[in-house]
Amino acid sequence: MPKRLIKRLLPHHDTVRNHKHLQLFGSRLHDANLWHLNRHSASGAFAVGLFMAFIPLPFQMVLAAAAAIFFRVNLPLSVCLVWITNPITIPPMFFFAYLVGTWVIGAPAQAEPFQFSLEWLRNGGLEEIWTPLLVGSLICASISALLGYSLILWIWRWRAIEKWKMRRLRKKNPSTPST
Repeated sequence: MPKRLIKRLLPHHDTVRNHKHLQLFGSRLHDANLWHLNRHSASGAFAVGLFMAFIPLPFQMVLAAAAAIFFRVNLPLSVCLVWITNPITIPPMFFFAYLVGTWVIGAPAQAEPFQFSLEWLRNGGLEEIWTPLLVGSLICASISALLGYSLILWIWRWRAIEKWKMRRLRKKNPSTPST
């Protein structure tokens, strides 16, 4: 079930190969391992995608594609998972990462209300929050990547065990309906 669901939701590999922003990877996109969907490629893709989703840099999709190519995990899945960070989820995710960073390095969180503006950037507002944000983002990215990797491996294994049980049950009792 997870494999069929994931395959149905992901774009076709020709669509991704011909994407104008991914042409910089050239012939590396033709590696068959980037398009296979098995428990190792899916769990690795979840780790890459979730890690890159927490990195506060532009072009997260290109970074996720580069990491997927480097680690030889499912490319479309890792690129799609980056979209966990979207205009709605970015503020709470990065604020949480900032709070984690302030807690880890022992810096006080900003007491004044935060307003992102050109004036705030000119006055060095980014310098005050950059270190805690980066530290917190790396911690959140690592934890989410590890949890995503482990969860997908566990789900894949659980589904395989359930299929084995059903197969064994069908062998013993041929009248049992298949799922």
